[in-house]
Amino acid sequence: MQRLNSTTHPDAIPQGSETLRQAVRAAILDGEQILLLYTQRYEDYSLPGGGVDPGESLEQALLREVAEETGATNLAILEELGLYEELRPWYKEDADNQRMHSYCYRCRADRELGDTLLEHYERQNGMRPLWVNIHDAIAHNHKTMAASPKAGLSIQRETWLLEYLAARLEANRERVA
Repeated sequence: MQRLNSTTHPDAIPQGSETLRQAVRAAILDGEQILLLYTQRYEDYSLPGGGVDPGESLEQALLREVAEETGATNLAILEELGLYEELRPWYKEDADNQRMHSYCYRCRADRELGDTLLEHYERQNGMRPLWVNIHDAIAHNHKTMAASPKAGLSIQRETWLLEYLAARLEANRERVA
């Protein structure tokens, strides 16, 4: 899968030990509307997805995670978008840093959402799936990054991915015109 971007958090320890986390992210678009997760605790929008379980393929993990987090039905993977790689500080004693590989896919799903199967911490954080205008989500995340001390480690990745998707939308619109 092609690399979309690679970032290093300023608090990552250079030459430090690492643990690897593989995750998947889904870009589910309907025109300029995108299915995102809004998390009240962090005041941000993120792409649905999550960690890959042992023995699970990337595609299996994507379909499972998106269904659990959004209740999306008739979910289908349309194409690989690419890999977003991060090196960030780790909070457990087994490593200094976490290398996060987020494998991103463009998908489709029905607009009507079913019931979610959110984990306890996701419910506690006020996570909920919403269809939102992609440009509004980008603006909201930028506002959160600029003004909120609650911004989590993932908001930079999520905002970069939303901007990448918005640029693809614009390029496709220009090709059609």
